Amino acid sequence: MKHLIKVNGNQAEIFLKDKIYVGDASLLRDDLLAIIEQGVTILRMDLSELTYIDSSGLGTLVTINKRVKEKDGKLVLTSARGLPADLIKRTRLDKVFNIEN
Repeated sequence: MKHLIKVNGNQAEIFLKDKIYVGDASLLRDDLLAIIEQGVTILRMDLSELTYIDSSGLGTLVTINKRVKEKDGKLVLTSARGLPADLIKRTRLDKVFNIEN
């Protein structure tokens, strides 16, 4: 997995590519928790180029969503499609996350 994080003030855009497995999820979680601790409270995560996400990746999204809400912020998932979108719906996480197409 490749991820790119662009921070602008208290906002960040996160672009995910390819697949998220256990090791990738851990790196992504650490990077996102670090920027949240630096004051970023609005995260927009572009999933348009994400082709696969496993349970650890979904867990990372849940963790980040919870942490950013604790800081009175929000996580928005955008452009999810294919298997990642299906998994988010099957696990009913579409009821938890802010999702934009």
